[in-house]
Amino acid sequence: MGSPDKKDITVKDRLKKIRKDLDEAITYGAFVEARKLSTEGFTAAREWEYLGEMEYFKGQDAILDEDFAAAIGHFDRAIHHNPKDGGAYNDRALCMVELGMLDDAFSYLNKGIEVEPDYATVYHNKGWLLNRLERHVEAIEYFNKALRLEPDRAVTYENLGDSLARLGKYEEALKAYRMSVNLLKSEYSDIKKQLDSQIRKIEKRVRPEKSQGPG
Repeated sequence: MGSPDKKDITVKDRLKKIRKDLDEAITYGAFVEARKLSTEGFTAAREWEYLGEMEYFKGQDAILDEDFAAAIGHFDRAIHHNPKDGGAYNDRALCMVELGMLDDAFSYLNKGIEVEPDYATVYHNKGWLLNRLERHVEAIEYFNKALRLEPDRAVTYENLGDSLARLGKYEEALKAYRMSVNLLKSEYSDIKKQLDSQIRKIEKRVRPEKSQGPG
């Protein structure tokens, strides 16, 4: 088989960008935009007969429909067509979490890391799951790995801040939350407000106003 031509590479780059934008849209609850991106990705994949990508975007539609069992089936088929698709392993794991299969989800996150070790999202989501299980020290390790690969991930700084705050490392948590606020896009103003509120709460905890003496 010959090497892929430039147009093929361009399409793959486009699909990679759609995946990234779709992940962000779902993360921040922009579900209308997420549906549009999923349709765009599926259409491009179908045009080029990328069967694995087609199944991947079908899986995204199933997630948006909250049919996580169906999504798992699509991700399994995506993995069958492309065993090195870290995103498919990652999203299958997230569906397993939704179905209460938390322990088993780790095996798919680990496999995603194994097959695509430069994919920041899978490290982030392993950290997110560890955080959910109150394994905050381990979670921080994976958030930092994600940030080394993708230093502008606002959501990872937010989750890192959560882990640090729960460990009582408030100054470090403040730095992480502020980084998240600075990196968030303007359309996520509601989330910025939530983070600003969290920052103020922590600041009051670690820098309380000095009580005034008698007048």
